Amino acid sequence: MAAEPFILCENLVKIYRIEEAHGSSAKSTEVQALQGLDLTVARGEMVGVVGASGSGKSTLLNILGGLDRPTGGRAFVDGKELGRMTRAELDHYRLEKVGFVWQQAGRNLIPYLTALENVGLPLMISGRLDQNARRRPAELLRMVELEERAHHRLEELSGGEQQRVAIAIALANQPCLLLADEPTGELDTATAQTIFDLLRKLNQMLKLTIVIVSHDTTIANRVDRVVAVRDGKLASETVRKTVKGAGKGEEHHLVELLVLDSAGRLQIPREHLERYKIQRRVQLEETRRGILIRPPEYETGASEAAGAGSAEPAVSESAAAWDDAPEPWNLADRSRQAVLRVWNRIRPGKKPVRDEKEGGA
Repeated sequence: MAAEPFILCENLVKIYRIEEAHGSSAKSTEVQALQGLDLTVARGEMVGVVGASGSGKSTLLNILGGLDRPTGGRAFVDGKELGRMTRAELDHYRLEKVGFVWQQAGRNLIPYLTALENVGLPLMISGRLDQNARRRPAELLRMVELEERAHHRLEELSGGEQQRVAIAIALANQPCLLLADEPTGELDTATAQTIFDLLRKLNQMLKLTIVIVSHDTTIANRVDRVVAVRDGKLASETVRKTVKGAGKGEEHHLVELLVLDSAGRLQIPREHLERYKIQRRVQLEETRRGILIRPPEYETGASEAAGAGSAEPAVSESAAAWDDAPEPWNLADRSRQAVLRVWNRIRPGKKPVRDEKEGGA
């Protein structure tokens, strides 16, 4: 029996209402940040979330962190539905379950305190800095490999070191979920790599579930799985596929898979729609290998025009060719009979072409 997902989002919707003043009157505009997003994350998984600006990825992070409430749908974390929590319960959830890391490390830090004092502050505020926990700040700095900089203030730390302190602060409440919003957005490539390596180490050492929002195009090589958000919905997932290499070892390949939502809807990438000139309608056919999606064979009225002696429509791939072709699909491997069946199918009103070996024309 499969384990329950640690994070479960079902048909998640978030609508923001923006009030705009127009003279003596006000106009309200609705912005739909999430439009029925579905997502599952396993306990202990490290997941990246990517998408263009305005796609809804940061809104998703805010809902998972209990900073915002969904307008519709449901969001569960560790078996608790966030949308049904009271304000006090959400405060307790953020205090006990979640750690936050922001793009600007200074957002987590107080500049006139040392790194050690910054890490100890949330423990002091929560009342956890008792006699037995006084060693906790030093342990956290050691965990992020920054114990030698414990007594340095903000201006004495580099950008990467500040982000390490911020991560230590996020871990102070011993969360089971770490949410990072562009944690390497202001860092150079080499420093960003060290931060990702640190997050991976913490993920494995603490069995911590981590969700990272990022614009970094190489994040797929650094996490277990990448989900892409487009127009407020989950559009695709990039997963690792392990295959046997030419030698004795294994090779890992990244494979992008499109995602169906709970209603069976599919987002086809814009570049594919443009390449195959697909607009509002497609032709869907079942084949032995699966489902074939392609543009309609004829525009409206094209078949009548062909019967009236006009130019023949362009040849397109047919579901019959997929069914009859030997595997793997290869034009050179098609049987002659399969080719003729396809050819006759796309020439309505014309005399069928028969196989010469059968005595036909």
